[in-house]
Amino acid sequence: METEKGTVPPPEAPPTAVATTMDKKCRGIDVILRVLLLAASIVAIVVMVTSKQTATVLTPRGPIRAPAKFEHSPAFIYFVVALSVAGLYSIITAIASLSFFRKSSIPPKLFWILLVHDVLILGIVAAATGAAGGVGYIGLKGNTHVKWMKICNFYGKFCRHIGGSIFVSLFAAVVLVLLVVVNGYSLYCRIPE
Repeated sequence: METEKGTVPPPEAPPTAVATTMDKKCRGIDVILRVLLLAASIVAIVVMVTSKQTATVLTPRGPIRAPAKFEHSPAFIYFVVALSVAGLYSIITAIASLSFFRKSSIPPKLFWILLVHDVLILGIVAAATGAAGGVGYIGLKGNTHVKWMKICNFYGKFCRHIGGSIFVSLFAAVVLVLLVVVNGYSLYCRIPE
């Protein structure tokens, strides 16, 4: 095919060494982020599951010993399940990402699949963190309008565990956002110009 000047354009050059190096860096970052997601999920789950405390609470009928456990709140149970799913997902995708290192070319479809699933898991983790954070905030501050009393003045250790677990899950959500960015960039680099 000739251009207006009557010359044939040069054939497209193969991917440069810079693009290959960038691709390997993205793959390495992807694996590291997936391992961080696994670690954050495990820590958040362990801290949440170990959040148990029994305290003496003053009621109109007198003082009673009342336990506080994460199992007493559906939001905290959902939180543990969601982070368990994220942890399992990170194991599966880390293994898949490690297998990508051996291949010289990876079809863009695989990056698309990872990107979609990363966004899905991000939504699940963000929803669980928000639900647990909302219940935790009620426990910390109470709600005078509906006569819900704050409980963190009685269950300090329990509330610290809940807060720590929610903080770590926020870190996991940030890791998932970074995974979406890395996989989106990797997919973008494979779009022919």
